[in-house]
Amino acid sequence: MSAEKGSAFLLKVGDGANPIVYATVAGLRTTQLGVNGEAVNVTSKDSGGWRELLSGAGLRSVSVAGAGVFTGSAAEVRIRNNALGGVIDDYELSFESGERMRGRFLVARLDYAGDYNGERSYTMSLESSGAVVSE
Repeated sequence: MSAEKGSAFLLKVGDGANPIVYATVAGLRTTQLGVNGEAVNVTSKDSGGWRELLSGAGLRSVSVAGAGVFTGSAAEVRIRNNALGGVIDDYELSFESGERMRGRFLVARLDYAGDYNGERSYTMSLESSGAVVSE
């Protein structure tokens, strides 16, 4: 397997229609993905002193973070409106290999910053709500 370009790791937001059409969030310079899981411990006296976990149980979640330069794209405006309204929306992560991850996410944090004579930048984090599927 060859290395993939970080610039080919794209965050897209759905348009709310059926079927969903995804638009790339413009201006993202960095993206990050984390898959989290909590195990259910089923260790008993019959475990021989070793911890045993229950497969398929527990909580799983996906966290996404991004930072970039605000361009005012429709996708960025949709994310801002989702953050202000506390709206859970459809998002897609796509990779250079063609693999995609899709699910519903809440904008958990959206920060804007700017310098005099500099561009307006933003950072954001998303938290999954429900299943995230890989295609």
